[in-house]
Amino acid sequence: MNVAIIGAGAIGSVVAACLTKAGENVALIGRKDQVDAIDKAGLRVTGARGEETFRIRALTHLDSEYDLVILTVKTQDIEEACAHNKAFLKKCLVLSSQNGVQSDTILSKHFDKARLYSSIVMFGATYARPGEVVFNFEGDWIIGKPFAANDENVQRIAQILKKAFPPKGSLSAVVVSENITGMKWLKLFVNFNNCIPALTGKSMQETFADMDLCRLSILLLKEGVGIMQKNGIHLVSLPQFPAERVYGMANMPMEQAAGIINKTLTGLSKEPLYGSILQSIMRGRASEIDYINGQVLKMVRSPKDEAPLNARVVEMVHQVEQNKKYFTVEEIREAFELHKERV
Repeated sequence: MNVAIIGAGAIGSVVAACLTKAGENVALIGRKDQVDAIDKAGLRVTGARGEETFRIRALTHLDSEYDLVILTVKTQDIEEACAHNKAFLKKCLVLSSQNGVQSDTILSKHFDKARLYSSIVMFGATYARPGEVVFNFEGDWIIGKPFAANDENVQRIAQILKKAFPPKGSLSAVVVSENITGMKWLKLFVNFNNCIPALTGKSMQETFADMDLCRLSILLLKEGVGIMQKNGIHLVSLPQFPAERVYGMANMPMEQAAGIINKTLTGLSKEPLYGSILQSIMRGRASEIDYINGQVLKMVRSPKDEAPLNARVVEMVHQVEQNKKYFTVEEIREAFELHKERV
């Protein structure tokens, strides 16, 4: 397959680099500053697989029809990406990769559902600057059809991706799912704590070294899972992340759950890892907060009454986006009354 990747951020750049190294014909579509940087000095990737610079064909828009187009822009940027590249999106297979559960519905307005494929990215990456990203850690890449049973093209896509992301023990495997949508709901809660580093302006490791912020993560999760259950939504386990882990965290004692968050998120990678929401803010762009924590607000009649904590965190993240000013830990403690959680 000839493959185009629309979105030269963290994930898109890592995917482009790995597919290129695997010998695939790849085009990476990005903004002008990203394309200029890659044309000038190549795409530099550091981290989990060492340090390497890749010569990749980078473009500001699609220049022809491709067999497979992988969309790695954030959910809020899908409409713009489709409009910008619509001249060459008439025949290709389209693979989504966004966090949250709305991207496939948005894409279905632009494409025949038969051409739509969905995926969940479990590896981590950080955007450093145009033409430079960090591959923080390995992980699965799960794919499937969101609106119909899987077909032969799912296997074709999987075989291409496996060249770039081969199994290494229990890590970095391309997995075909028969229920990609149910898994996306679980991944939503895996990403639920990305909002907190967006408030502090600090890495995941530094943010969750503070136990009060770990407690806040659990409070948001408990509220979100409760709303999901009231709406009759069932989480489907990911290959390396059972749904029972989220249900368990939502129901176990606060200090036990907060301790797990502290241990897990401070040890994610050797390099500083910035959550997806914070990475957008650091680049001066709108974040995906409305599609992560904001998703539960769409599921209640009165967000501030029925989901007050998630409503507050969404509001505060939007304040950071607008004012370019992060909150201190003490301000966050006061906003969510975290002192009471220690009593």
